[in-house]
Amino acid sequence: MPSLVLKPDRSKSLERRHPWIFASAISEINGSIEPGETVEVYDNMGKFLAKGAYSHHSQIRVRVWTWNQREVIDREFFRKRLQNASSSRMSYITPSGTNAVRLVHGESDRLPGLIVDRYDNFLVVQYLSCGPDHWREILADLLVELTGVQNIYERSDVDVRTLEGLPPRVGVLRGVEPPIKSQICENGLIYWVDIQHGHKTGFYLDQRNNRACLRELSRGKEVLDCFCYSGGFTISALAGGATSVLAVDSSADALALAQANVSLNSFDEDRVVWLEGDVFQVLREFRDRGRCFDLIVLDPPKFAPTVSQAERAARAYKDINLLAIKLLRPGGLLFTFSCSGGITAELFQKIVAGAALDAGKEAQIIGYLQQSPDHPVALNFPEGAYLKGLIVKVE
Repeated sequence: MPSLVLKPDRSKSLERRHPWIFASAISEINGSIEPGETVEVYDNMGKFLAKGAYSHHSQIRVRVWTWNQREVIDREFFRKRLQNASSSRMSYITPSGTNAVRLVHGESDRLPGLIVDRYDNFLVVQYLSCGPDHWREILADLLVELTGVQNIYERSDVDVRTLEGLPPRVGVLRGVEPPIKSQICENGLIYWVDIQHGHKTGFYLDQRNNRACLRELSRGKEVLDCFCYSGGFTISALAGGATSVLAVDSSADALALAQANVSLNSFDEDRVVWLEGDVFQVLREFRDRGRCFDLIVLDPPKFAPTVSQAERAARAYKDINLLAIKLLRPGGLLFTFSCSGGITAELFQKIVAGAALDAGKEAQIIGYLQQSPDHPVALNFPEGAYLKGLIVKVE
């Protein structure tokens, strides 16, 4: 088996079981290595540290499969890992309440670079790095075997694959092509999902619990849902008894899907106003017109995928939160999120605090929000805690 040796004093993170090895930590490579092939990793004194998947292009040169030298990386290895991950999710699926769930969450399930989401009778997979891409056919066969779901659609069309030297790949892996719109159920509500072209794998499954929380706090409120996409928070607010929702997104297709979801749940469509536009511009216009709301949701896309972009992203987060806080009536609630890996929870809280200060408002954090538990965070991989959220009450 090919192997590599780390530079002196560069093995500490591996000894703490962090699953990434960066190119700058490697001093020696022994043998010819194919993309995604398993390599053994040793420290500079010859001590075995781990086995992982090798990438020639990414700065994350190795993603660790195991720290056990006796463990063989083969079909049985992946069968056990997939079984452990998927079986732990079964408690989130109920006969009537929910049939969409994340089955595999990459590094946090000890399967770096692999994402698997289940939407009723379809699985959607993303092979984000060379390791799972190398084992793609075996992984697909095992998913059918372990879940009993015959249809698998691949959505490996994310930017991170270019860092691995991998082309985007989309299409049917097993079974049949998903319909233009697939129907799922979450917490008793129904949604259309666009598996083939929608954001991420089609739906923001990581916001499930946060949508349920908003539902509990929406009764009697006038709600502004920014970056509404397919209407997850809008539907939850309506289900919770919101008097009205103004839903904003820059995509006409997203708004059309959200509108279809309102109809699907038989809500009064007169309670919703749809607005296509840039959220930053819309919020400024509302500020200038003196519009006010009781509850505002800010769920923007990634402003900072990496730490190097954090400073610029922080300005954007502060701007949008400042505008939203100014639009809240006294006692109003702000549900604000960041899914940017380059923004820590501590930094995000500081940004929102600065926004409240600049808005001249007294505010309290009454709740901390995070990704749903089917998107777990391994203790040895804090980077897995990508979704940060706050419920802020403006006095």
